[in-house]
Amino acid sequence: MFEILGGANRVLMEAELEPVQGNRFQPTGFADLGAATYQTPDGTRMLLVESAQSMANRFECTILGADSELCRDFDGLPYIRARLRSGETETTTNSLMEAHRINSPYIISDEGFKAKFKELAGYERYLPLNWQKIARAVFHFDVNSLLHGVFLANLEDGRIKMSRVLSSFVEARGVQEAVSGGTKVNPIDPTGRLRAKDYDKDVYGNVPYQRVEYTAQSIKSFFNIDIGLLKSYDLGPDAFELLVSLALYKIQAFLDGGTRLRTACDLKLKGKLAVTSPDGFKVPDKETLAKHLQNKIRACKPLFADPPVTEIITPVVLKKQDEKTK
Repeated sequence: MFEILGGANRVLMEAELEPVQGNRFQPTGFADLGAATYQTPDGTRMLLVESAQSMANRFECTILGADSELCRDFDGLPYIRARLRSGETETTTNSLMEAHRINSPYIISDEGFKAKFKELAGYERYLPLNWQKIARAVFHFDVNSLLHGVFLANLEDGRIKMSRVLSSFVEARGVQEAVSGGTKVNPIDPTGRLRAKDYDKDVYGNVPYQRVEYTAQSIKSFFNIDIGLLKSYDLGPDAFELLVSLALYKIQAFLDGGTRLRTACDLKLKGKLAVTSPDGFKVPDKETLAKHLQNKIRACKPLFADPPVTEIITPVVLKKQDEKTK
């Protein structure tokens, strides 16, 4: 299916988006910065609508069910499930939903998993890293961590940092601010003096606020699959096709139903997904990719953990708070 990619280093794609209603939209915001506006060399005003890190999170959600576990359509893909247990709480998380994937402290703190990973990765402190072995180890435990990148900062000396194979961002061109505002109204006491006896947080009274949205000449989402990086891992043709298929499926699934980025940033696809490189490559539809993925999951079974879902039990405690923190 992907023979044309044999001589390629990247698959580059883009898709134009537009608001489903009106012209205004709300971009992503950053702490102590707000919206990320900038200019091109010719003076065009630009806006980062969605960052690479946020897009990775959105791609991960495309194969999750309502229970935050893997959708049944992708049964057989490996990942790690951690059961968090203590005398005060018992819950479950996994490497598909954790912010740092397999580097989550709930996962990497398990000595059994850590030892097995280091063995498969050929990892030893003070010795050079073998990136092909490391890629096989990550692929063995969690394909998505290889696709979306992982920084194993919590493993020994933190030398393992793998770039994203699939990266993406959304930006707007020719932007202008659309400033508005509102007020949170307290219909009983606008001054905020009347308070609940046991709840003295400063959330009472009338609170006016400012709101900044944007309009744009155009909004585009960009997608990049690093074929050269995948080839360097030398995982074999079945694993290569699985990873490419999974990346393309996530892109199609995002464009198909995941473009409501925020309450005030509800977008839709305008036109079609376009491939800008390599020439002649066509992206299969989502249904074709799903069937191909199922075939490749079966073909890659010998490379996966057995069973594919690695179960670990992580003892947890609730950290005590001092009075100032409370």
